[in-house]
Amino acid sequence: MKKFGLLLGLFAFLFVIQVNAQSESGAVITFKEKSVDFGDIVQGQKVSHTFELTNTGESPLVISNVAATCGCTVPSWPKEPIAPGASAEIQVSFNSAGKMGKQNSVVRIYSNASEPIEKVSLISNVLPKTK
Repeated sequence: MKKFGLLLGLFAFLFVIQVNAQSESGAVITFKEKSVDFGDIVQGQKVSHTFELTNTGESPLVISNVAATCGCTVPSWPKEPIAPGASAEIQVSFNSAGKMGKQNSVVRIYSNASEPIEKVSLISNVLPKTK
C-alpha cells in the first residue's frame, strides 16, 4: 500500500510538470497597449481604436470570442489562427450615445493562450452636447 501511494504521488508530480511545460510552450498574447484614453468626448460621438497584438508563444493562437461589457462597445477580431510570431488586430468601437461622465469600456478576449482571458479597454469622459 505504501508503494502504491508513493507511485500515485510520483505520477501526480509528473503530470503537474507536464501540464506546466505545455502551458509555457503554448500561445501567448502580447499587446502593444491594453488601454487607450480618448479624454473628453461629446455625448453621441463614436470613437474607435485598433489594438495590436502579437503571438509571442510557440503554438498558434486561436481567439474564440471577444466580448464587450455593454452594447455601446463593439469589437471585431481575427477568426483564423495567429501563427507564433505573427501579429493581428482587434478593432473596438465605442458609441457614447446615452452615456455621461467617465466611461471605461472593457473588452474581454477569450483564447487558447496561457492566460485564457485578456482585457483591453477604451476610456473616455463623455460631456453633454452643447446647444
